[in-house]
Amino acid sequence: MSESEVDLQSEKYEKHREAGEILAQVREETADRVEVGASHLEIAEYAEDRIRELGGEPAFPVNISVDHEAAHATPSIDDETTFGEEMINLDIGVHVDGWLADTAITVDLSGNPELAEASEQALEAAIDVIEPGVGTGEIGAEIEDVIDGYGFNPVVNLTGHGLGHWEQHTDPNIPNRAVSQGATLEVGDVVAIEPFATDGGGKVTEGASEEIYALEREGKIRNRDAREALEQITDEFRTLPFATRWLETDRAEMALRRLKRNDIVHGYPVLQEDDGCLVSQKEHTVIVTEDGCEVTTAE
Repeated sequence: MSESEVDLQSEKYEKHREAGEILAQVREETADRVEVGASHLEIAEYAEDRIRELGGEPAFPVNISVDHEAAHATPSIDDETTFGEEMINLDIGVHVDGWLADTAITVDLSGNPELAEASEQALEAAIDVIEPGVGTGEIGAEIEDVIDGYGFNPVVNLTGHGLGHWEQHTDPNIPNRAVSQGATLEVGDVVAIEPFATDGGGKVTEGASEEIYALEREGKIRNRDAREALEQITDEFRTLPFATRWLETDRAEMALRRLKRNDIVHGYPVLQEDDGCLVSQKEHTVIVTEDGCEVTTAE
């Protein structure tokens, strides 16, 4: 696809850039507030409120993953958890009129700086090879090579991904290891590159905890609380993920149980490595350009 067919200055890309600019600022401000004794809920709400103050909307609830957790952990309504001497990953998203940016950073309070550095350097190496015509497997090979070089494993069943309109995960998937078959990036693709490094085996499984949900399909439901929740979900979040704590109905947890039972919403269980392992994460959103890529979430 030639650049003449893709206008990288069109409104869509400008909104992706605006989302990225807001997100870069919020990521740095939020990471600065993570310290031993700080509240998970206060950190998440700070970031989500700050996004709105700066003119965006959260694209999904702030993920706060600790130690062996890799994704989909967010505080509950009355969460009292505080940070200890742990490895903390913050994964934050912003949308402007449904056009997204997605970023993540590790704040290491556990004394394992090399693991945090492994995912950071892997991201830099991946971004260096992005250009039109590059295969996603090639990007994965760069990520794997850097993380292996640090003596750690990439998390192979988590991937980077495309970002669509009101869609947080679209094609192409960007693997965190070398694969022989994959997609080829083109000018105008908007993708999130998302290396995860671990001192564990490199595969995450689903935990029991679930605080993030998304709309599966439109539907009718008789229960009043569930109906109220569904109205807010379809009006405000559409197809993007949301947190239980974002719902305004008094009995949010019960409403979600009913909606889930009727296959109207689906949950995102926390994804985690084996207990006792650590996971680091670093993520940027990029727009593929004629001569490389533009990082929308750079500082």
